Amino acid sequence: MGTRGSELGNSMALDLYINGKGPYRARHGSTLFDCATQMGIHIPTSCNKVGSCRECLVEIVEGSEYLSPPSAPESHLQDGFRLACRAHLLGESGVVRCHTMRRSAVVITETSDHLEKQLAGQPLDPAVTRAFGTILIDGQPITQSAGPLLGVAMDLGTTTVVLRLVDLESGDILKTQSFENPQRFGGSNVIARVQYDSDHPDHLLQRTLIGYLTHALKEFDCDLQSIYELVVVGNSTMRDIFFGLDVQSIGQKPFWSSTQHAMARGERDTTSLTATAKRLRLPIHPEARIFGMPIIHGHVGADAAACLLAVRFAASERPIALMDIGTNTELLVGFRDRILAASCPAGPAFEGGRIACGMPGLEGAIESVQILVDGTVAYRVIGNGPPQGICGSGLVDLLNELMRTGRINAFGRLTDGSRRFIVDADHHIYLSEEDISELAQAKAANAAGLRIVLQQFGIDFHALDRFYLAGGFAHHLNVPAARRVGMIPDLPDDIIVQVGNAAIEGATIALRSKTRRNELESLVKTIEHIELETAPNFFDYFVEGCLFNP
Repeated sequence: MGTRGSELGNSMALDLYINGKGPYRARHGSTLFDCATQMGIHIPTSCNKVGSCRECLVEIVEGSEYLSPPSAPESHLQDGFRLACRAHLLGESGVVRCHTMRRSAVVITETSDHLEKQLAGQPLDPAVTRAFGTILIDGQPITQSAGPLLGVAMDLGTTTVVLRLVDLESGDILKTQSFENPQRFGGSNVIARVQYDSDHPDHLLQRTLIGYLTHALKEFDCDLQSIYELVVVGNSTMRDIFFGLDVQSIGQKPFWSSTQHAMARGERDTTSLTATAKRLRLPIHPEARIFGMPIIHGHVGADAAACLLAVRFAASERPIALMDIGTNTELLVGFRDRILAASCPAGPAFEGGRIACGMPGLEGAIESVQILVDGTVAYRVIGNGPPQGICGSGLVDLLNELMRTGRINAFGRLTDGSRRFIVDADHHIYLSEEDISELAQAKAANAAGLRIVLQQFGIDFHALDRFYLAGGFAHHLNVPAARRVGMIPDLPDDIIVQVGNAAIEGATIALRSKTRRNELESLVKTIEHIELETAPNFFDYFVEGCLFNP
């Protein structure tokens, strides 16, 4: 059935767009879930559409006034989010646009050339082994099996979750997949999610994520009972919510995880976490170990620790820097004898959050932009379909093009007196001055943080042997454009290295090797943490960073 289906002849109907697909002529009283089914769009559910599983999340972009009021099962959702099975379309004309939370994200499935060289010779000594048909974890028997030994590495990002299925006997990566973090209904940044989780003590964020993770694991199309370990990395908030810990302490000074407080009291000797799949209700072997890698300090989480493994910080003899750009950007500067770390509250702007037409790097996102001589806009869309919004790399391109053509000044103001720049009128995609301000503040937080950490280390940018850009967004970043808008340092091309998703690489290394995992446990305890908000010159650097200058 086509997107308009059998209801094409019904002139008294709403125009519905889901994931950019449409218009579908939706009759009064239909649910978003039923319409999506008619349109051939899959929305996950485990409760037969009665609203109890809370998995059929959709984000409403336009036309919320044409939907029924939120029902009791939706009381946990913030504005803009609905359960597809509970949201009924009301009225006889109008437009409703929404998207699901299961859109495939752009992930880095291959290791960058630079990391290939760095990872050469890494040991293969996983925690999961087999002896005479007995499966063991760290030498302790859990079951009998002649089947494969599998493990999963997971990068639990604020915006996107990435999974890798790994053969623990060969070390081979078998499959990679990703999905949009469904916890976005609780807020677009970690502080909002800390507050949401504190206000909803029944673990709604954890339960929603585990429901989506369950669907994702089943899509690996393997014997799930042969998965014996899952290694999790993520910022401190994401990791602790996943394990069901109280995260309230992360949202208030000194911004420590409860695991850090327990270490300070002498109650534990590591910030790493372990649980069984049975306790977290995951559909892999019930005695499989779920291992949360150690955090470094405060908001510098397990994802940053994983990056240390990926680029082999502890082996470097010259100063290097790594910036893992995201909603909570992590900074690492140093070499084998000294490492400094800090986190920048950049916010979600470069992942599409708080930008009118922004979206993560998903199918339908504009990922690159060029303003032609005649003023028209040329762009490339992920998946080559119709555009639904602009992702981070496209936003950086667009800012650079607006600067290059004189359409914005150094303060981010449009020079023609308008309030927005139209990218695609037909698809209602634009960039407003408010959006430009959000992007300016996001890049300023990162730039100010990096300057302070380097200052504390006692070097300037030009003393760096390598400047690593990590993360899915950074992998697709147009480096010259990012330099010109002042998002990254003005360093030579041979110094800047885009390493892709270093966090998932580090999680994979930890899954493959107990040796590297143990080395990391020791390393994170030696790292110096910088509190950016206490630096006397942070505000000055931040204001300077808001300007659109190299």
